[in-house]
Amino acid sequence: MYTLYAIPNCDTVKKARTWLAENDIDYQFHDYKKQGVDRLTLVRWLTQMPWTQLVNQNGQTWRKLPEAERPTNADDAIDLMLAKPSVIRRPLIEQNGRVVALGFSAEQYTEAFV
Repeated sequence: MYTLYAIPNCDTVKKARTWLAENDIDYQFHDYKKQGVDRLTLVRWLTQMPWTQLVNQNGQTWRKLPEAERPTNADDAIDLMLAKPSVIRRPLIEQNGRVVALGFSAEQYTEAFV
């Protein structure tokens, strides 16, 4: 079973969920805002990608951060993601502890799921 980590009202997440439904891919939805995310999960993801990929530096949450609060290393990025999970790039899809997809593109999803 896949787990899709995101927030429900994000346009990119909506596109991803539509694609998954159209392609009959079953998944659990994990809402960062309601369910949060724990340190161990973030550490696991950061063993698979750099923090600069996982933190959405184009999003509104990031843009509102004062320069002094922006992370410069993985430990600071983890603290930020724990405090403000909406800064995590989304959607992130995981299966058995492995990140299968980050963000959304139909081509990437076709390669990962079909």
